[in-house]
Amino acid sequence: MEHRYIVDARGEQCPVPVIKTKKVLDSIEGEAVITVLVDNETAVQNLTRMGRNAGAGVISKRLGEHEFQVIFTVNGAVHQNASEAEQNTEAVKPEENLVVAVDTAVMGHGNEELGKVLMKGFLFAVTQLEKLPTTMLFYNGGVLLTTEGSDSIEDLKKLEAQGVEIKSCGTCLNYYGISDKLKVGEVTNMYDIVETLAAASKVIKP
Repeated sequence: MEHRYIVDARGEQCPVPVIKTKKVLDSIEGEAVITVLVDNETAVQNLTRMGRNAGAGVISKRLGEHEFQVIFTVNGAVHQNASEAEQNTEAVKPEENLVVAVDTAVMGHGNEELGKVLMKGFLFAVTQLEKLPTTMLFYNGGVLLTTEGSDSIEDLKKLEAQGVEIKSCGTCLNYYGISDKLKVGEVTNMYDIVETLAAASKVIKP
């Protein structure tokens, strides 16, 4: 029996449409059709790439100026084989000590407001990783993300609840005058930051 799902991701910014759809895709057993509604072509392209990598058939339709459909056709066997291949690939990987190092409240160079949106999206995407980082380090402008007023506090608290160490540079908190506004994680020092980076098997820096 073919199951049908609708994912409404209109008004959602990257990477939310992909994450919402992937959750449905990963839950499917057997044959299914997933119709995803989005409002921009970038989301269409990201969804198409993700679906094809998962072994699904993907077609997209423009319904209006800011309205698109992305339709996934899932064959249970194909999806299962894709998942098994992913698991087998992960099985041969050595255990990783992944560290995320964040030194700014914005991501990339250019428009600051866009940079804030991108950083919020980046931190949310980290919460969706299958293998979460061991530690997340925040220093210089990055400490603005762990303190009062940050839009990412809930995402960081979610990571902390799952065992991710959230550490903010004490010198940086003092410099910005926000030592009493830390909302998630603990205060650390430069020696600990260096030790953590040196022991990491992989470091991600947005």
